[in-house]
Amino acid sequence: MSLSVACIGGGPGGLFAATLIKQRRPDARVTVYERNRADDTYGFGVVFSDATLKKINDADPVLIDALREHGTHWEDLEVRLKGERITVGGNGMAAISRKTLLLLLQERARAEGADLRFETEVDVDDVLADHDLVVASDGANSRARERCADTFRPTAVEASAKFIWFGTSYMFDGLTFVHKEGPHGVFAVHGYPISEDVSTFIVETDEETWRRAGLDKFDVTQPPGPSDEKSRKYLEELFADEIDGQPLLVNNSRWGNFRTRRAASWHAGRLALLGDSAHTAHFSVGSGTKMAMEDAIELALAVAEHDDVEQALAAYEAAARPSVEKIQGSAQPSLSWWEHFGRYHAAFDPTQFAFHFMSRSIGRAKIARRGPDFIAAVDAAWRERHGNDPLSTPLDLGEVTFPGRTVRIVERDGRRFVTDDGGAAVPLAECPTALDGGRAVEGGSAPGKDEPWALWLTAPETEDGVTGAAAAVAACRAERPALVAVHGGTPLTRVLLAEEVRLAAGLPVALVEEQADEDRAATLVLSGRADLVATAGGTGV
Repeated sequence: MSLSVACIGGGPGGLFAATLIKQRRPDARVTVYERNRADDTYGFGVVFSDATLKKINDADPVLIDALREHGTHWEDLEVRLKGERITVGGNGMAAISRKTLLLLLQERARAEGADLRFETEVDVDDVLADHDLVVASDGANSRARERCADTFRPTAVEASAKFIWFGTSYMFDGLTFVHKEGPHGVFAVHGYPISEDVSTFIVETDEETWRRAGLDKFDVTQPPGPSDEKSRKYLEELFADEIDGQPLLVNNSRWGNFRTRRAASWHAGRLALLGDSAHTAHFSVGSGTKMAMEDAIELALAVAEHDDVEQALAAYEAAARPSVEKIQGSAQPSLSWWEHFGRYHAAFDPTQFAFHFMSRSIGRAKIARRGPDFIAAVDAAWRERHGNDPLSTPLDLGEVTFPGRTVRIVERDGRRFVTDDGGAAVPLAECPTALDGGRAVEGGSAPGKDEPWALWLTAPETEDGVTGAAAAVAACRAERPALVAVHGGTPLTRVLLAEEVRLAAGLPVALVEEQADEDRAATLVLSGRADLVATAGGTGV
């Protein structure tokens, strides 16, 4: 008996799933139901890194063909800040208009025999009654997901940064990040070409800047369609010099907060989640369409290998979930960077800012393999400022000087110390000021204030890396330790607290890592995330 499959949602994931299922199960009857018209689309372009394309191309060449014939490709990434342009090579990427991609995917699905029904609103229960398998590829606001929310157990974490999606007739050379301080605060752009005459132009800012600029008046509760013209005009004027006075183009352009979505399960009976309905990752890592299309590959393989639909869906989730979770893990530091970029804009010169940005998810060694010229410039800028290589640069704390930037946390007679192998040591002390946000302050008894001492701060376990940070900064300012040692929490929250203390309180910070090889230590120091990198271990000084 032939398999009857329904895909609710005709985005890239749903269309690719329809194509691949028909390829692997030619006897299957596959129908795609899409509420919008065939040529409707929101947003402007989609981008893929070269490294992500192989798996999709191995399944079906439709994407590679589309990018070759209709897309754009580049190798360099550019960061623009304070009048300077920093180029980072080795970041091969390709982009295409979302509308063009959808039309080509529609053609491919039809060629395989899928039935595409546009302007068709469907009820999940009715579709389940008529089909053996239902694929919910209906996006981040999936109605199908909510239909079985008790089983899927979806969650969503909302980012604090505001973003809005435009296009522009200005042609970027490749993926370009533009940072601009205006009269109300700092705004940033993700820009990249998607065709011969249009670039994507995504703008982000913090909520305080957004409100000061008066951009909070547009009614985002109205149905999709109308765009925020006030914001378009404001940003067109703000970035006029950076886009040569070219206009911004709108398409359902309105401010929002990105939501990272997860689901405890991706299948409920004969209903499966696919793409954004199951998971999202911040657009700064460019993986939404990639993840949806890779989900489609695993779903089609599972359907081909298992006659029992529920067994197929269990196999699909087991195969697809690890890759998604890895991407979401790497996207979290990137999303966090975009939530805090305003303070980095003020703190760093363009070269260090660009390295700080590039190293938000990967280390110095990997960046060096991609863009050796960029890393040479980063290292040269450090040596010009300090006279040494990063890890060999002394840190002078007054009475104590550490000859390099890697140290250890040791214990002696019930007290902790920050020390190096050469004998320099600073005792870690408990801070008498209570902190909020659930953050504890630990350590030995406070030393006399006439000797250098270090404050021992514990980072939170929560995803919000700045919970309680204001109290931590206030305590540091009040007590004025020579050094602040930040430990515990998650790798992300630990780094965020260290940055908050370092940049807001103006004090040297030792970041305590469970493990820190030379590359990790150099990355943290070069980027300005820490002054020292410490590992725990040892019982003497």
